[in-house]
Amino acid sequence: MGSSADNPLDYNVFCVVQAGRLEYEAIIFARSFRAANPDFQGRLLMAEPSGARWSQPTLISGPVRELLLAEGVEFIPFENRHFGESYPQGNKIEAMAALPAAPFVFFDTDTVFTGPLAAVGFDFNRPSASMRREGTWPEPPLYGPGYAGIWKALYDRFGLDFESSLDLSQFDEYWERYLYFNAGWFFGADAQAFGERFLHYAHAIRWDTPDELACQSLDPWLDQIALPLVIHSFGGGRPGPELAGLDGAVTCHYRALPLLYARESDAAVEMVEQVCAPNPVKKILKTYEPAKKLIYQGKGRDLRAIFDRDALPRREQALRNAIRREGLWLR
Repeated sequence: MGSSADNPLDYNVFCVVQAGRLEYEAIIFARSFRAANPDFQGRLLMAEPSGARWSQPTLISGPVRELLLAEGVEFIPFENRHFGESYPQGNKIEAMAALPAAPFVFFDTDTVFTGPLAAVGFDFNRPSASMRREGTWPEPPLYGPGYAGIWKALYDRFGLDFESSLDLSQFDEYWERYLYFNAGWFFGADAQAFGERFLHYAHAIRWDTPDELACQSLDPWLDQIALPLVIHSFGGGRPGPELAGLDGAVTCHYRALPLLYARESDAAVEMVEQVCAPNPVKKILKTYEPAKKLIYQGKGRDLRAIFDRDALPRREQALRNAIRREGLWLR
C-alpha cells in the first residue's frame, strides 16, 4: 500500500464502545489490532456515546478504560442527538461528527484482527463496505413494489443514479443485483463529510420515508439501507479483490463469541484466545459471562467440535438456533 494522498498510511481506525457487551468486545478489538498491526501509523479511536437519549449509563468502566488506554486507544466522546437507545446502530452514524475530517476505516466492535491492514489496498476516494451479508432487506410485498422499485425510490429521493449501482450479472429482482452492504466495516476519505451525509440520508429515510417503503421495517436495517446510498454518492461501490483481506485473512467480524467458535477460522479463534490469555485481561473478561464460559472454561472449544465448518447452515439464524440447543447462545 502506497503513501500517496489517495492512499495514506496514517488513516484513522475507529469503532464504538460503551458500557456492557461492547466494552468487553473492545478489549479483544484493541489487543488483536495491536498484535496484528505493530507498525500502524494512524490513530486507533473509540467513540463513546452519551446524552439524554440513554436511560442507562453509557461510559465504560475504569478497569476497561485503563486497559484500552494501555493499548494506545484514544477515546472520542459524542452526544446522541438523533438515535441513542431507541436505535443503537445509529451510534456509528452519529459518532462520525466527532471524528477528524480525515480518511477513516470503521469496524464494528465485534471484530478480531488476524493480519495487517497494510495488506489491504484501500482507495479512500472510492469508499466501500462489507459484502458479508444476507438478503435481509427489503422484503418486497406480494403486490409490489419489488426490489427495483423500493431501491430506485431511495436513489431518486437523494438525486442519485440508480442504474449505475446495479450488478447486471445478477437477475432482475434478485436481491444481490442491488447495492447492499453489511455495515460491519466501511471506509471513506473524510469522516466528517461521510458522517454528515450518512446522518442526512438515515434521518430522511427514518422520518420522511418514501411511500415505496411503507411496508418495510427500518429497524434494525436503517444503517444498512442508508450506507449503500452514501457510498454510491461518494463514487464508491462493491469491494474489489484488493479489499479481500477484510472479512478474510486480515479481519473477522464474528458478531458474537458463540458464532466465532462455531464458524470462524482457526486463526480468528487462536487470536482471540491469545489476546485474552494474560492475567490482567483475564481478570476483567472473566466478569463477562460469554468470555468466562466460552474462552476461559473451554466451552467454546467444545462448541467448535460440534460443527463442521465445511457444512454450516446457509442462514445465520439456523446456526444461532443450533447453538441455542447446546445452551451456549451467550451475548
